[in-house]
Amino acid sequence: MGEKPRKLLVMYASQTGNALDAAERIGREAERRGFPASIVSTDEFDASSLPHEEAVVFVVSTTGQGDSPDSFKAFWRFLLQRNLGNYWLQQVRYAVFGLGDSGYQKYNFVAKKLDKRLSDLGATTIIEKGLGDDQHPSGYEGTLDPWMLSLWSTLYQINPKYFPRGPDVKIPQDELIDQPKYRILYHKREKLEPKLLTESDIIQRARGMSPGKLFKDKSKPDCFLKMTRNEVLTKAGSTKDVRHFEFQFVSSNIEYEVGDVVELLPSQNPSAIDAFIERCDLDPESFITIGPRETENSSFNEEMITQLPIKLKTFVELTMDVTSASPRRYFFEVMSFYATAEHEKERLQYFVSPEGRDDLYNYNQKERRSILEVLEDFPSVQIPFEWLVQLVPPLKPRAFSISSSPLAHPAQVHLTVSIVSWITPYKRTRKGLCSTWLASLTPEQEVNIPVWFHKGSLPAPSQSLPLILVGPGTGCAPFRGFIAERAVQAQSSLIAPVMFFFGCRNKDTDFLYRDFWESHAREGGMLSEGKGGGFYTAFSRDQPMKVYVQHKIREMSKKVWDLLCDGAAVYVAGSSTKMPCDVMSASEETGGSKEVASRWLKALEKAGRYEVQC
Repeated sequence: MGEKPRKLLVMYASQTGNALDAAERIGREAERRGFPASIVSTDEFDASSLPHEEAVVFVVSTTGQGDSPDSFKAFWRFLLQRNLGNYWLQQVRYAVFGLGDSGYQKYNFVAKKLDKRLSDLGATTIIEKGLGDDQHPSGYEGTLDPWMLSLWSTLYQINPKYFPRGPDVKIPQDELIDQPKYRILYHKREKLEPKLLTESDIIQRARGMSPGKLFKDKSKPDCFLKMTRNEVLTKAGSTKDVRHFEFQFVSSNIEYEVGDVVELLPSQNPSAIDAFIERCDLDPESFITIGPRETENSSFNEEMITQLPIKLKTFVELTMDVTSASPRRYFFEVMSFYATAEHEKERLQYFVSPEGRDDLYNYNQKERRSILEVLEDFPSVQIPFEWLVQLVPPLKPRAFSISSSPLAHPAQVHLTVSIVSWITPYKRTRKGLCSTWLASLTPEQEVNIPVWFHKGSLPAPSQSLPLILVGPGTGCAPFRGFIAERAVQAQSSLIAPVMFFFGCRNKDTDFLYRDFWESHAREGGMLSEGKGGGFYTAFSRDQPMKVYVQHKIREMSKKVWDLLCDGAAVYVAGSSTKMPCDVMSASEETGGSKEVASRWLKALEKAGRYEVQC
């Protein structure tokens, strides 16, 4: 009998798509060297079969404050089982590559804990874990490229049969760009039965076909919201445009709690959608179904036959982010294959070479070029729609902390949103897709917005739990809901005290919800000192020395420590990368001894009473 063919298993856990992109790149680079690779998400792999693998590469991202991707959680729980023992993975060789941001306190925390656990279970590391960093001038690829070269070299030393022609001999990429993973069926309009579909059905149909599903996401919206208020919170002279939005439920109400998160599916600019369809020479009125292409090991996808077709333009609008997301590196590889102008082909091939990595990063990611802009820069490239469906980044719902309380604001959802806008290194103005779209809406338009509700990282506190809240800028959003809810509860029962630390640049221009906070800080209010709480503000630019929320926590250290001793929970929310770390440091100085306070806070964190949402 012949020897069983060796295969490299590449497993990934991705929240936004970067880890998936890196995993696919590792798989492609292995295959270019003659080592077949299989790429699998951690939530689609049977963890109990891990001991039977010979060589495994893990690519895992860390989000926010050390959080793991949703797709990693069940796999990780399996690995933590005590009965697995120290020799469970003794036959397995592994390597870990992490994606993170060194601006955060728990930089690449998921990769580090996975590496340690695999080692504890008896697995042998192939090479030292790689830690990709968003802060690197070339992003995570600045670390990934040299790490991969070391990986191939070490694997070849372990077993030369992995790379029959050596680790440095690569199959030309033109030979490897074969067929896209997805197939499109076009349907004749006259054969289609007319069906009356709801908006929800159309969205479910389109997003159910999309290959851009990272973690078994629900295709069908939980419900629709309609805007009833669009109010600018910041004043003239502010460097930011922060809005207060109010929505009402359309048809059905969804129950939510304070601290929950709502995801909105934004609409893309119609003229940009039309330009993309025209640039790619597509028929917007054609009806399509999409499914995985059959392979040697799988028959024709029966699901494609039973799927109800959808209009191509509708599919693009609802599933393909052609106006805001930047393409991945592999998109440029495929473009080089389809470029007919020699100078364009050469430039694209340079971009995807190791020498061109930094220039591609500067052209693409730093400038945040959209798919449409990139295609317009290379007019000779005509990519088949099957490839576009696979490679165009998926249109993702945007998540926002809810700033209302169902008790205080029945049948309503409030959001506090900073309208995103920035200038690129080449002086181009870029705008956030979802926030800019929301800012453009008016209640009179009566637009139905598809939404999904889910739990955030700030659990709804019981009214008997004392709270220390830290929410600079739009980080105050969930706490507006907390305070509004406690105000209603206080009408019929006793409420535990709340201390709230708010910060912004300038008191006169950036003080979000000023009247709301100050009214609750007055005698008898939820934040009044008479009720054991307090409201403390830090306006960082109103004096020569910058003052932040952590400075105010130090000023009130005795009161903070006393409330902690009374069983308070600490909730921190905000978008700044350093702020949560600075708040933790300030909190450690509130007790008599920094060491005692530090141990106390770590115990709170472990007990779920020190929560951070960024």
